[in-house]
Amino acid sequence: MLCAGRLGGLGSRAAPLWPGRAGSRGLGARIRARGVSTSWFPVGAAFNVKPQGRRLDLFGERRGLFGVPELSAPEGFRVAQENALRKADLLVERVCSVAPGPQTVLIFDELSDSLCRVADLADFVKIAHPEPAFREAAEEACTSIGTAVEKLNTNVELYRSLQKLLADKKLVDSLDPETRRVAELFMFDFEISGIHLDKEKRKRAVDLNVKILDLSNTFLMGTNFPNKIEKHLLPEHIRQNFVVAGNHVIVDGLHAESPDDLVREAAYKIFLYPNAGQLRCLEELLSNRDLLAKLVGYSTYSHRALQGTIAQSPETVMQFLEKLSEKLSERTIRDFEMIRGMKMKLNPQNSELMPWDPPYYSGVIRAERYNIEPSLYCPFFSLGACMEGLNTLFGRLLGITLYAEQPAKGEVWCEGVRKLAVVHESEGLLGYIYCDFFQRAGKPHQDCHFTIRGGRLKEDGDYQLPVVVLMLNLPHPSRNLPTLLTPGMMENLFHEMGHAMHSMLGRTRYQHVTGTRCPTDFAEVPSILMEYFANDHRVVSQFARHYQTGQSLPKNMVSRLCESKKVGAAADMQLQVFYAALDQIYHGKHPLTASTTDILRETQEKFYGLPYVPNTAWQLRFSHLVGYGAKYYSYLMSRAVASMVWKECFRRDPFNRTAGERYRREMLAHGGGKEPMLMVQDPRLGLSDIGTNPPFYRKMHTFHRVIAAAAAGGHVPSTPGAIQSLERGLPRPGWATSKLLKD
Repeated sequence: MLCAGRLGGLGSRAAPLWPGRAGSRGLGARIRARGVSTSWFPVGAAFNVKPQGRRLDLFGERRGLFGVPELSAPEGFRVAQENALRKADLLVERVCSVAPGPQTVLIFDELSDSLCRVADLADFVKIAHPEPAFREAAEEACTSIGTAVEKLNTNVELYRSLQKLLADKKLVDSLDPETRRVAELFMFDFEISGIHLDKEKRKRAVDLNVKILDLSNTFLMGTNFPNKIEKHLLPEHIRQNFVVAGNHVIVDGLHAESPDDLVREAAYKIFLYPNAGQLRCLEELLSNRDLLAKLVGYSTYSHRALQGTIAQSPETVMQFLEKLSEKLSERTIRDFEMIRGMKMKLNPQNSELMPWDPPYYSGVIRAERYNIEPSLYCPFFSLGACMEGLNTLFGRLLGITLYAEQPAKGEVWCEGVRKLAVVHESEGLLGYIYCDFFQRAGKPHQDCHFTIRGGRLKEDGDYQLPVVVLMLNLPHPSRNLPTLLTPGMMENLFHEMGHAMHSMLGRTRYQHVTGTRCPTDFAEVPSILMEYFANDHRVVSQFARHYQTGQSLPKNMVSRLCESKKVGAAADMQLQVFYAALDQIYHGKHPLTASTTDILRETQEKFYGLPYVPNTAWQLRFSHLVGYGAKYYSYLMSRAVASMVWKECFRRDPFNRTAGERYRREMLAHGGGKEPMLMVQDPRLGLSDIGTNPPFYRKMHTFHRVIAAAAAGGHVPSTPGAIQSLERGLPRPGWATSKLLKD
């Protein structure tokens, strides 16, 4: 999942790829290629060995986190934020005095970059650094920058400097497409913050944003809190599966993989038992989001949130979900019948299928039919081998090589973090990926991507290299044993690396639309596409070798693994449709027609098929309501588009260099600088044959193809999170992990 701080009108958006679009053709020529370094070494070896530690260095210079000199100590965050705010003041003064033109957009982007470089880094450090002092300092920096951004988003003079540009048709027509789009995005973000309102209403908008931020953080924390029950209420053979503390049993997840039906039932009912405080928090969050949307001119929060996305409106989203549900209906019924049959076989006394059953019994069916015991596969998926597999794939598709680089003293926050240089065969160094892959105490239980610094073309003609972090939770290697991945872990690695490469390959002029800073329902396309590569035997056979014998993973084992993922795929996807529909209703017309729990029950009956369990409130564990509010459908939409890209570009040959370059040039290169629907419709990418049709029919044809692709897109991946994360009681909030400086 993607993690990124958002700074409203001046914040992170999501992501591009490389020059090749109109208005950017000269950009590549102006960027000086970065040379190779003699300190780089092969990527596979860096991950298969336990780090030996740095030699004792009493006099070496401490560079600070990510090479930022100020961050050699927690106090440096205050220095960094003060420097950023001083620079922001100067840039505001400058942009308000300059004549309207392309320079206006460049200054706005520099202003955004100066704030994001502190806020995005702090967003990561506040949850991932092992030292409390660093986490606390980063939290304070986030709050400080967030407060400043709220003021900038309601700065009328700043707004008018951009308005003057966009109001001049002659000037607008002279802008290249990317510059014009970025200017419009900045203006849109101003307007959804209420800049067009009178002074009193602007203050109300700021107050609502602050309140929403606080409620979001409170709700997000509550999604992870365990529930407890007096231990005498559970039989001994049930409570021994949970943590016992004094007179209480602590339940911190759904225990979806437990073979005991009663354990899963107890976990489900206890973990999802309603918490009155969390319920009030959710209701207040939804209500305040609705108030903010109406204040700035939208009928619902969903209408506000979906501006600029592929779907564009909640009506389109609901049509997408309803049509997809219709197409899945028969397959979902068959899946439930198959799962019910397995439950009847193993537990004939209680064969009614309940919501806590599908994950476990689907796994039983997969194991029985395909013999995919993880212990059979793990020896072939050492972390080093998987990284070399990614290296091979990127090299053949895109001319990219990953090199390990020794970080400087103080540059990383934990000894196990590896630093990768991403190098193109002709363009040179493209950026850096910090790999925080290994488990440690206090580390969040989530796999995700963080933008630390976005790429952009600087005034001196040099290019600001992107920097990102990938965070996984893998076991450490030992002296005699490398880190071995299950097939699911391997797929997650490929997924997150898809996000990282999306960030690395961008060479956009503006950081506001660089890397993964694009509409939410497009942001997961590159990462989900990587899962198709991870499940293709031609790709897997290139790197899956036994860590002791060197034997390649037999093709029949790869085939069995891929086939097993089709088990219960329709039911899994139907569950995602239910989640997405619930999200839309919660963010639709207010006041809501019933309580959030009653709406949950009604929506579950309509879109899922398994019964609601009384006295449960699953919505209180739905962490994605924070970071993906009104946008949870994005997983399904992105999966549909990724399926189209795979089938048209890579299914015949997953190593096709021509297709890889076309994918980079026509899709990844644009990031947030081009509307996603236009990229999907672009005949140069080869996803459709409708390039000559009138725009309306082209759009509708594409929409129906997306629905068909979603329904036929194969298994729902483990990475998008909601199914596995909520089943295991480890919600992976993705973007919500960061403090939303602008909701």
